[in-house]
Amino acid sequence: MNNAGISGSSSPFSYKLKKLPPASVNVTALGPNRDRNSSVLIENNNPLKEIKDDGASSVADVDPISTVAGEDPEVSYDEAAADDQLVTLGLSLSPEIIRILMILDRMLFFVLCSGYALLRDPHHNKGLAFNDKERDSYYLRGLLPPTVISQDLQVKKMMHSIRQYQVPLQKYMAMMDLQELNERLFYKLLINNVEELLPVVYTPTVGEACQKYGSIFRRPRGLFVSLKEKGKIREVLRNWPQRNIQVIVVTDGERILGLGDLGCQGMGIPIGKLSLYTALGGVRPSACLPVTIDVGTNNEKLLNDEFYIGLRQRRATGQEYAELMHEFMSAVKQTYGEKFEDFANHNAFDLLAKYSTTHLVFNDDIQGTASVVLAGLVAALKVVGGTLADHRFLFLGAGEAGTGIAELIALEISKQTNMPLKEAREKISLVDSKGLIVKSRMDSLQHFKKPWAHDHEPIKNLVDAVNGIKPTVLIGTSGVGRTFTKEVVEAMAALNEGRAIFASGSPFDPVEYNGRVFVPGQANNAYIFPGLGLGLIMSGAFRVHDDMLLAASEALAAQVTRENFDKGLIYPPFRDIRKISAHIAANVAAKAYELGLATRTPRPHDLVKYAENCMYNPAYQSYR
Repeated sequence: MNNAGISGSSSPFSYKLKKLPPASVNVTALGPNRDRNSSVLIENNNPLKEIKDDGASSVADVDPISTVAGEDPEVSYDEAAADDQLVTLGLSLSPEIIRILMILDRMLFFVLCSGYALLRDPHHNKGLAFNDKERDSYYLRGLLPPTVISQDLQVKKMMHSIRQYQVPLQKYMAMMDLQELNERLFYKLLINNVEELLPVVYTPTVGEACQKYGSIFRRPRGLFVSLKEKGKIREVLRNWPQRNIQVIVVTDGERILGLGDLGCQGMGIPIGKLSLYTALGGVRPSACLPVTIDVGTNNEKLLNDEFYIGLRQRRATGQEYAELMHEFMSAVKQTYGEKFEDFANHNAFDLLAKYSTTHLVFNDDIQGTASVVLAGLVAALKVVGGTLADHRFLFLGAGEAGTGIAELIALEISKQTNMPLKEAREKISLVDSKGLIVKSRMDSLQHFKKPWAHDHEPIKNLVDAVNGIKPTVLIGTSGVGRTFTKEVVEAMAALNEGRAIFASGSPFDPVEYNGRVFVPGQANNAYIFPGLGLGLIMSGAFRVHDDMLLAASEALAAQVTRENFDKGLIYPPFRDIRKISAHIAANVAAKAYELGLATRTPRPHDLVKYAENCMYNPAYQSYR
């Protein structure tokens, strides 16, 4: 940007229940109506339901479809969809009978999952926070030390313990152990210390965790769908204990954070990303499903590693790969909402193109990265002035991230100026491993690079491209490090009077210069995808539209304050991420309603407040 550089690498009964706690019957319509393959899941999603002292259900644990902030909590059931359930249940049940059955089910759970078993259940375990009444009611006497402590003190104790570790991977393993032991405490800890723990549970530490996943593997999390399950993927999905799934993150492990093919060990990415959907976006943990598609690996080191946990065969490609993916996407369409990401370049674009018109899919590498970088550009305009159309953009890297960002910038320019999209693309140039993408290379280019082949003489390296294109914005999306060399920075400085607005994909420490402290911004996808996911869920959107990505970018940019700008930031601090995500969710939902892609009606009057009320709250609740 003028003086700006940014680097960044898913009728037996038809009735309405008024004032009935959603815990008693959890009914979720996945899909707008029958002709869009909607399905209804009726279940007691959480038998040991937390009840507040006033007897009301926690809004944090209510499916966002159930209540609208500020309105009567009325749950409507679709008669046509309910017809499907008659075949399954084989009987008609009144609301009163359902309530009694759920109470009995809960009582049975207390009997079967009390005492020692309760302390081993991460969804309900509170550790030393169980009070004396709960210890008597659930046979916990003697199984815990006599002291009762608060969740806040548990958070303080855990942070003290985690800070004792000097190695990031040890911190990561400690956090994963906590997630397996006490889910609410894990999320409370992460939310309260997000700036410190985000690099631990996600990038960059999750990359090392994936590389060593076989060695540190203790307890399985998520679903592993391999070629061995071909032809019976629906059976595999039925093995997952939860049915009310709203977000699925799936990887095939071929391209993990620029680390290459990690095969089955890429599972760390879906697990880590979904923990952020919950902590940062408020999606309930029980609504999240991590999936790894194991089609083998071409990583010789893993194939020869005795601790490798995946298929020991070369990676399947072509028709065999496509058939497995199609079976998977078809299977989840019948049961869940869909989201996929972290596929290899040639697969990611093809899969997004293939399923974006039939499934609720989103690719974070292509679309999430684009949205967060665009937000930084929009925010930076408030400092340097002008519009996006006033600038020239140069990218180092032309893969999923680079071309995704470039396309979203072009769309925004086109939208702001009514300029034809093709003309808007002319303002954007990309450099890949072979040099500047130009028309003379057209025959050898991958299809997703061809829109960026402009009339220009060939240029081999980045420094010459900077001098030839004379960009006002330099964006790095290459997996190769240390490519913004001193020569590149000096070339950009010569063109832009030595000034820069900077953000990077990974966190960096503050820098003091001429008596001022500057804080490098972090163009992290975690700003976007949690709020985007919440917005899709709360609106019941059945497709992801590019305008939703633009809406998410605008919402994020709007959260940057003058105080942030004074510190050199073009992104707000992560400590405010839940508030930020609520605004992003509201913008995304508003766009879904505007485009006619939302199915949950009526539209809430205050979407921000509604988003906040829908967010999962990890605070302990009283059991009784």
